[in-house]
Amino acid sequence: MTDAASALAALLERTPKLMLLTGAGVSTGSGIPDYRDADGAWKRRPPITGQIFRSDPLQRARYWARSLIGWPLLATAQPNAAHRALAALQAQGRVTRLVTQNVDGLHQAAGSPDVIDLHGRLDVLTCLACGDRSPRHAFQQRLLAHNPDWAPGSAAPLPDGDADLENVDFSAFVVPPCTLCGGLLKPDVVFFGENVPRNRVDAAFAALHAADGLLVVGSSLMVYSGYRFAVAARERALPLAVLTRGRTRADEIATLKLDAPCAETLVGALDRLGEAAAA
Repeated sequence: MTDAASALAALLERTPKLMLLTGAGVSTGSGIPDYRDADGAWKRRPPITGQIFRSDPLQRARYWARSLIGWPLLATAQPNAAHRALAALQAQGRVTRLVTQNVDGLHQAAGSPDVIDLHGRLDVLTCLACGDRSPRHAFQQRLLAHNPDWAPGSAAPLPDGDADLENVDFSAFVVPPCTLCGGLLKPDVVFFGENVPRNRVDAAFAALHAADGLLVVGSSLMVYSGYRFAVAARERALPLAVLTRGRTRADEIATLKLDAPCAETLVGALDRLGEAAAA
């Protein structure tokens, strides 16, 4: 642990303008589960795809029924020490931009400014017909009102506001439509198999071009939407540091790989930077 924190502090000292790319491992300390194990494999079957969500009413009902149970955990989650440490790095001017693959909004809650939410935000819904955007917390009340007898019992939390409900009949679950046009409502996030909006990708690449290196925290980079920035950093011969538990897709190209806990390592690195500044 001490070695990892010291190595990260040294990187931060010699690389004054880092771009940050974060993943689910940053939010596990806030009680939000992640998708992959230490080998980068799915812990459960992959999440619903955008194509299935749009085309299959039963699978869509399944998604929202599970979300009804899982949403309160995500909605009440608070930033942890990793989020706060990354916000502190930004406040110190060591970071050009923070790009996150997470959809929980916890970086903003910790005080990080101008975050690029690469995969969107789960606390916002968008209508696929008219484009209206609305808050997820209001939709939670509509789900409850339309399904007053929905009581599947306890369910273990899963990533991104999902809940572990298996062998349950979802056919009677009612999914309310858009209040403006009656259209299909979808979380304003990039579902598995969908493309990240071009403007977010361009903004992230612009941040990388303004940086002296890339620090990846809490991501296995198994999804191309994040991995491409690691590849781009190495193509420009920039330092690429990865801080996360377990194997990542970028292990072979990283200039520094730290297999260590995110929060403890970040806090330790900040402490060492403070000690160096005071010396």
